[in-house]
Amino acid sequence: MRRKAGLVLLALAVFCAAMSPLLRWYAFPRLVKVPAGRYQTMVLEAKPATLIDYATMKARKVPKITVVQTLKGNVEASEKIERNDGDSSRDVVVWDGLSYIQGPDGKMVSKIPERYIFDAHSQEPVHATGEMVDGDPVEREGIEFKWPFLTEKRDYAYFDAQARVTKPIHYQGTRKFRGVDVYYFEQTIPWTEVPLPKTLPVKGITPRSIAGTGTTRWYTTVRKFWVEPTTGAPVYGEEIHREELRGGTLLGDRDKVTAFFGHVKMREDYIRDTVDLVKSQRVLVLLMTSYLPWGLLVGAALLLALALWLEARGRRPGDPAPTADRAPEPQPADV
Repeated sequence: MRRKAGLVLLALAVFCAAMSPLLRWYAFPRLVKVPAGRYQTMVLEAKPATLIDYATMKARKVPKITVVQTLKGNVEASEKIERNDGDSSRDVVVWDGLSYIQGPDGKMVSKIPERYIFDAHSQEPVHATGEMVDGDPVEREGIEFKWPFLTEKRDYAYFDAQARVTKPIHYQGTRKFRGVDVYYFEQTIPWTEVPLPKTLPVKGITPRSIAGTGTTRWYTTVRKFWVEPTTGAPVYGEEIHREELRGGTLLGDRDKVTAFFGHVKMREDYIRDTVDLVKSQRVLVLLMTSYLPWGLLVGAALLLALALWLEARGRRPGDPAPTADRAPEPQPADV
């Protein structure tokens, strides 16, 4: 019985040892992914800020500007791209995003829609029909909004939707944020001429009418993210954002005017919700990448040790030697 039990334990030890790397290196890259139907909203504020008044074409100080960013998973579009791609094993996520900026009175300042298409596992961009920013077709390179699972301590290529360009976002070190270990990344976009938003707050003023005056829009920003590395999800973000209108007859004798300037930060209630959500998702990823693989290896070692102990106990010295079966000796015949 001991030998049979030892063989069973040995088989279980081999199974656990084999499952550990399979779970980490085979199952994890295929099972852990961004859900296609995810919906999230983020609210950021700049207090105070500078904002252009398109009625007078003058910059004015305002107490607050609010930026509402929404990302809505488009499952129907994802499934259509997967069918057209011809690779049924590929999981594609389509996020329909909207960056909506409103002034202190709650009225719209600008809104820029975009469609971001990417691989659900690696977060690499997927180029397909419908990929756009503010109605303009784009072909993204690099990440946007989210880092890959198991983020590394290195620079990444990050797509800037305003300038429609990809620039490096630099790893600046490991920090602590609200009890979470995070990687801090920073990107600077230098002054760049960018398109005017297609939707402006004043009737009669359109991107075409402004462009007809020779006036152009310029933009620069310093983008900062605190990223939880296991999930690749930012737990906090800031931007030092500046826009200017330059040249043309629209500005009269002025060379430029500030269209928007502010230090944009996540609102406190959204910080708390984001940190709580990322903490819960982190446990699920660690289950596949650390807890279960290492638990299986430890379990395999314990099972192997128990199997060897049972085998050694079955052969311990001092036990009586087994008697060999011998043929019965002949008995003397009666005289």
